[in-house]
Amino acid sequence: MTGKAKPKKHTAKEIAAKVDAATTNRGGGKAGQSDRSGLDKGGHAKLECPLCKVTAPDIKSMQIHHDARHPKIPFDESKIANLHGSLTPEASKPRPGVRGSHKK
Repeated sequence: MTGKAKPKKHTAKEIAAKVDAATTNRGGGKAGQSDRSGLDKGGHAKLECPLCKVTAPDIKSMQIHHDARHPKIPFDESKIANLHGSLTPEASKPRPGVRGSHKK
C-alpha cells in the first residue's frame, strides 16, 4: 500500500513485460541473422528475387519489391525461387517468435 500519491516502484504488469521481452526470441540481432537469411526452414525469408537475390517473406512483398526495383521487367511469379521448398524442417532448431530462454 502506498501513501501520499506515491506510485509503486514497479508494477506486476511492467515486470511481466520485462520478463516476456527478455525470454522471447524476436529473431533480431546476430542470433537471428540465420532466421532472416532464409537458409533454414524456420527463417523469415521464404522467396528470393531472381534478379538481385533480395529475400522476402511472401509473394505480395516480393511483388512490391519487384515493382519498385525492376519496373521495366514484367513480374513473373514462376521465376521466383522458393527457399523453403527444398529444405526439411529441423525439430530441434528454435524458431523465431517462440517463447523460451537460453539463459539458465
